[in-house]
Amino acid sequence: MTHEQIKRLQGLQNHLKNENIDIGMITLPANVFYYTGFNTDPHERFLALVVDNRTDTYHLFVPALDYEIAQGFDVVKNITPISDNENPFTVLKDTLGGNPSTFGFEMKEVSVFQYKNLMDIFPEANFVDIQPAVNDQRLKKSRTEIEHAQKAVDIIEQVLADGIKKVHEGMTESELTAELEYLMRVHGADGPSFSSIVLSGEKAALPHGTPGSRKLQNGDFLLIDFGVIKDGYCSDITRTFVIGEASEKQKEIYDIVLQSNQAGIDAVKAGAPLQTFDIAAREVIEKAGYSEYFHNRVGHGLGIEVHEEPSIHSENTDIAEKGLLFTIEPGIYIPEYGGVRIEDEVYINEDGEVEVLTSFPKELQIL
Repeated sequence: MTHEQIKRLQGLQNHLKNENIDIGMITLPANVFYYTGFNTDPHERFLALVVDNRTDTYHLFVPALDYEIAQGFDVVKNITPISDNENPFTVLKDTLGGNPSTFGFEMKEVSVFQYKNLMDIFPEANFVDIQPAVNDQRLKKSRTEIEHAQKAVDIIEQVLADGIKKVHEGMTESELTAELEYLMRVHGADGPSFSSIVLSGEKAALPHGTPGSRKLQNGDFLLIDFGVIKDGYCSDITRTFVIGEASEKQKEIYDIVLQSNQAGIDAVKAGAPLQTFDIAAREVIEKAGYSEYFHNRVGHGLGIEVHEEPSIHSENTDIAEKGLLFTIEPGIYIPEYGGVRIEDEVYINEDGEVEVLTSFPKELQIL
């Protein structure tokens, strides 16, 4: 993807020039990966991609222990290692030099500690937020990015197909989670894209509950919401099952959520306000009399991160464009009883039409 990454960097640089920003600094690891292909978790150490418009150069500052790996990516030629006994801001100042008049960074990512140090080394600079411009670039996914995302989807669906075969009464949510996360690695994932959610019975009413020691029982809802990272891209899927035997009420709730999920997907197209996808799904649940049990937005963007723009909620009037990748995940969550969520990933393709990346069956399965 080197050519694509160079185009992304040039796009960022052009934005900085148009806004008369001397230096732009990217510190979110996901954004560093987006522009360079170099994917790392620096933990507490300093990582930064710097675009210096004064010298028309790119710089990558990496923890010294990542230096050898970073050299394998040739998008940025100027790579500076920073050892644990060095002050990264001193290295930044010495490498870039001068006194920029305008310095851009991702305001949501830069800590107060980092901001104070940047003000100390560049006391004359005016600091501005460049995060919206970066988000705008990342918002539209190329076909190459969708191919990467599809690999992550394919893996998680293989994991789900194998994993549900291991479900049996008496096993705990944590035990099933362990089986699923083992299968992620077996099927080639680089790791989970977020903490896997495996909830049974009344706990399925907790949209973001934590798997624990509760044992799976006959008649339980079993909600599985998980995903993997593969080559830097995330997947995210939810399917809900019933163990043993389903009651008529369980079947009714499941069918309403399934209809809601499909209504949301059917509404997706370029040119429509994003809110319409949420409203279309929500109306199905409201008409069925379960509106008080569905409070959250119907979807979120994903890609390099499992949660990114756009946010698909009923108040978002932004117009959907080609290239957006996001989830449609309505649910009904009844306290002390249980819940159902069905989540798919959808892409607005080059023709402005919806493509569904997820394909795991959605009719109610009894395990």
